[in-house]
Amino acid sequence: MGFLSAFVCVALASGAFAQAAFPDCVSGPLATTTVCDITANPVDRAAALVSLFTFDEKVNNTGNTSPGVPRLGLPAYQWWQEGLHGVAESPGVYFAESGPFSYATSFPQPILMSAAFDDPMIYNIATVISTEARGFNNNNRSGLDFWTPNINPFKDPRWGRGQETPGEDPFHLQSYVYNLITGLQGGLDPEYKRIVATCKHFAAYDLENWMGNVRYGFDAIVSIQDLSEFYTRSFRTCARDANVGAFMCSYNAVNGVPSCANSYLLQDILREHWGWTNEDQWVTSDCDAIENIYQPHYYAPTRQLTVADALNAGADLDCGEYYPLNLGSAYEEGLFNVSTLDRALIRLYSSLVKLGYFDPAENQPYRSIGWENVSTPAAEELAYTAAVEGITLLKNDGTLPLSSSIKSIALIGPWANATTEMQGNYYGVAPYLISPLMAAEAAGYTVYYATGPGIDDPTTSSFPAAFEAAAAADAIIYAGGINTDVEAEGMDRYTLDWPGVQIDLIDSLSQFGKPFVVLQMGGGQVDDSCMIPNAGVNAIIWGGYPGQSGGTALIDIIMGKVAPAGRLPITQYPIGYVYQIPMTDMSLRPSATSPGRTYMWYTGTPVFPFGYGLHYTNFTASLSESSASSYDISTLVSGCSGYEHLDLCPFASYTVNVTNTGNSVSSDFVALLFVAGEHGPAPVPNKVLAAYSRLHSVAPLSSQTTTLNLTLGSLARADSYGNTILYPGEYDLVLDVDAKSTVSFSLTGNESVLDYWPQPTA
Repeated sequence: MGFLSAFVCVALASGAFAQAAFPDCVSGPLATTTVCDITANPVDRAAALVSLFTFDEKVNNTGNTSPGVPRLGLPAYQWWQEGLHGVAESPGVYFAESGPFSYATSFPQPILMSAAFDDPMIYNIATVISTEARGFNNNNRSGLDFWTPNINPFKDPRWGRGQETPGEDPFHLQSYVYNLITGLQGGLDPEYKRIVATCKHFAAYDLENWMGNVRYGFDAIVSIQDLSEFYTRSFRTCARDANVGAFMCSYNAVNGVPSCANSYLLQDILREHWGWTNEDQWVTSDCDAIENIYQPHYYAPTRQLTVADALNAGADLDCGEYYPLNLGSAYEEGLFNVSTLDRALIRLYSSLVKLGYFDPAENQPYRSIGWENVSTPAAEELAYTAAVEGITLLKNDGTLPLSSSIKSIALIGPWANATTEMQGNYYGVAPYLISPLMAAEAAGYTVYYATGPGIDDPTTSSFPAAFEAAAAADAIIYAGGINTDVEAEGMDRYTLDWPGVQIDLIDSLSQFGKPFVVLQMGGGQVDDSCMIPNAGVNAIIWGGYPGQSGGTALIDIIMGKVAPAGRLPITQYPIGYVYQIPMTDMSLRPSATSPGRTYMWYTGTPVFPFGYGLHYTNFTASLSESSASSYDISTLVSGCSGYEHLDLCPFASYTVNVTNTGNSVSSDFVALLFVAGEHGPAPVPNKVLAAYSRLHSVAPLSSQTTTLNLTLGSLARADSYGNTILYPGEYDLVLDVDAKSTVSFSLTGNESVLDYWPQPTA
């Protein structure tokens, strides 16, 4: 979303905190109406409210900064709040300058949280975020609608907003978002929602500004097969399975039609095919995306046709002013029916009814949440745990954890004393921000600190100070990589190399002959190829954007106070990848002009593959044999009569036995189960993640077990029409990236369609 336009919208608000006030349902103008009748149906209550609006009042309340209807006692309301990894600064969130509500818990960025592969933790984090959001709302410091999560798959490593996502794998995104949404909203269909979450950006959005292609006018040409199998699977989970309250349509067009005017996306797929039909579920545009339909998409020839196209397609709310400014004249031209406008408003206000917005405090469970529930000790501990669980060890020759004999370290680099950088983007005010420098000093090390070159500084003038620090210390830690200076909303990368002269400094520091650890920070991956064979680089740790306790988590791992067990949620490609395929190419499968995308289709050799991560100990793991070596497809499908969605029908459960064969370090372990083999349309994917589970604290010389459940959808693939099909053929279940254990079976008989994908009309 574009913050520049957002702040213009904020200026329209009638008062600093007016949008967070509650209607007076005791003695105000609405008190005796159906609107305030808590026994009535939410849709009936919302419809009663909208029926009291004049036409102009209806139009005025179609933008994200809604003025309300003062004559009815309906306050102004800001629909735009952010909560990507904690309550965040945004048009609807107001942090106090000091004291209560001056901060909120700041968790790691999603790209790092997802590297933990710990879905129960994601649910707990979401519950904390929504609880703190309620505290802010109850004290007139936020609204109740949060435009999170970003659930677009991170298919191209250059994308500036990849840090906001859980990574590149569709199944991982589905599992992550299900737990996140149910934690944010307080369940699948609670009587009162904690907050309303918003799945964004629908659909096929993963380009900011690359080679003159700008997100506001980019037309993503996507095959129906890829749209079904990759670009929309996480959104299907949002709508069909997790019952999310809101969607956001994206800036880009899909196959020639801007997303916010795309009835195929917003109606045929979202509402009709996925059954997202509750009248309290609504769609917002990304900020100014409706205006962008007019230009730079040049899809509609007039402003009036632009807003009518979006409203008729199913975009209920405009983040911006284009609806309020142009819907009136569009209606005068007969371009939409007033019932369509009413439908949009009823959806919005039904959502507020479900949040308890019109109900007395004593009638709903969240109105009593206050400052004492914000940034609690438990929340702070969870933020630290999330950082520890996601941090991923990429190389280690045995140097880590550092020996207790090391008393001094040289801490060098642009991330060495990073504070706000730890949060990435879409962040709020944290209660504290602990840099690696602060954490190292608190741990008792004598620290020789040198900033080194900036992230993309092309000069070597800072090298002498870095060398001086390195010479004085027992061990060296370089903290660098990338940050929001080179990857951010509105900005894509052009290279996968370490920016500036960082790699030159790393090479020089590796020649000191001292224990040397490289902290690779940032959301996207950079090519570490030159460091892997360098014996002077003893260890590499990927730290992402680790949040408020990031420095402590990093130093604790380096010391061995905790053990790393994160797994890469994205592929680390070699630097030449960017020259093999343009960002604008949306295809996934390899071809004469493409090496393929993501671990599923990439035909080259990755620097580090998806799911890669080392430990401070050694593990063995075995997968239980299936009960049969062959399954008849028709028999499998006929046993799913109780399942509305056949892809969710159970196939089999597999027990994984994990043994820590080391004798000194207790460690977590993530069990990843992939499906491979020859089945379905060519080209066959390398493998596809089907299940995962994080085991906690596996003690030395001991074992733990976990169960991984597969569904028919785990085995299915999409055909060229986007239909989800269970194909006959040979299937291999592969445990972990290095194939610690494999089980094989076959599916026989005729293929079976589990889901028919809606086809676009000409």
